[in-house]
Amino acid sequence: MDAKTCKIFVTVGSRNYQFNRLFVKLDELYEQGILKGEMFAQIGTSTYTPKHYKYKDFISQEEFLEKIEWADLVVRHGASGSIMKALSAGKKVLAVTRLEKYNEHINDHQIQNNEAFASNGYVLAVYEMEDLGATFEKFFKDED
Repeated sequence: MDAKTCKIFVTVGSRNYQFNRLFVKLDELYEQGILKGEMFAQIGTSTYTPKHYKYKDFISQEEFLEKIEWADLVVRHGASGSIMKALSAGKKVLAVTRLEKYNEHINDHQIQNNEAFASNGYVLAVYEMEDLGATFEKFFKDED
């Protein structure tokens, strides 16, 4: 699978924490040509408006399951329940950690969640946005 044909579903849940940092970076990756395929994002309470991919603030549980089924790759924040839903559907997961220092969560517990999933090979984990592009490229390379 390459960057042009990969269908990506990005979802960050419904809690009252923005994740603008992720959505800004995804637009940058489209502008840099790293991302080229179709993407849909559920952006929650984030205030950034995506430019290069479709999005909704919130989606129903039914639409969530439809998007999981549709996607080749699911990009998630570090919530273990939502990661498990994607893994249970047989999807590859890229887990991006929400960090307290950016007001994305109340603490940094997602670091431990993502470390645990990544150490067992269940997800590709990203802790800082400067690593996101290289992680996508690794995914595309590994899937060829």
